[in-house]
Amino acid sequence: MSTTLNHVNGDRLSVLEARQRDIWRIFKIMSEFVDGFDLLSRTAPAVSIFGSARMKPGTKYYELTRDIAYKLAKTGYAVVSGGGAGLMEAANRGAKEAGGESVGLNIDLPFEQRPNEFIDDDRLMTFQHFFVRKVMFVKYAQGFVVMPGGFGTLDEFSEAITLIQTKKTKTFPVVLMGSGYWNKLLDWMRETALHEGCISENDLEIFRVCDEPDEAVQIIKDFGIRHGYVTNF
Repeated sequence: MSTTLNHVNGDRLSVLEARQRDIWRIFKIMSEFVDGFDLLSRTAPAVSIFGSARMKPGTKYYELTRDIAYKLAKTGYAVVSGGGAGLMEAANRGAKEAGGESVGLNIDLPFEQRPNEFIDDDRLMTFQHFFVRKVMFVKYAQGFVVMPGGFGTLDEFSEAITLIQTKKTKTFPVVLMGSGYWNKLLDWMRETALHEGCISENDLEIFRVCDEPDEAVQIIKDFGIRHGYVTNF
């Protein structure tokens, strides 16, 4: 009998401990939201740039990202990246070279993702939770530039266009850079998702596809002027 009672009491204790861990997790999540809002509310109107962590300096898309970030910073925007290597580094590097604000929203991963060296000292934050980090990318963004990337980049792109589609956020420009990289995805959207009635023609107008940095920057610049998000052009 005592063995059974000990087992029951042990189960109850485990449940209570699990509940306590969940409660403390809520406070940690709240803390990340507060710190993120505080950081980004002190940042200039921003453009979030996404892309692969695996692309190296000197490669086509690294230099393209760097160029876009440079031109956006010269236009007056802060540049926000995921804070890591590859195209995230290129985004921060371009902003830094232009003398603009360079923001990094890093993520704590089992395999270490070190912040790149081009983030402003007072504009770096490392998150524990992907979903909190994604809120920060969207909440203060006046535009998204989506460079070639993998699952993470697709997740961020899908998040943005879903929020715009469902009117859960304000409309802002979403630019896919590199038609050669994204064409097969676009074909699937038109030939499968649209054909099957899962999206509408209007949904395909939520984002633009560009190959030239000047065109992407102009789309975001025009939007900023039209909506009064940025006035120092």
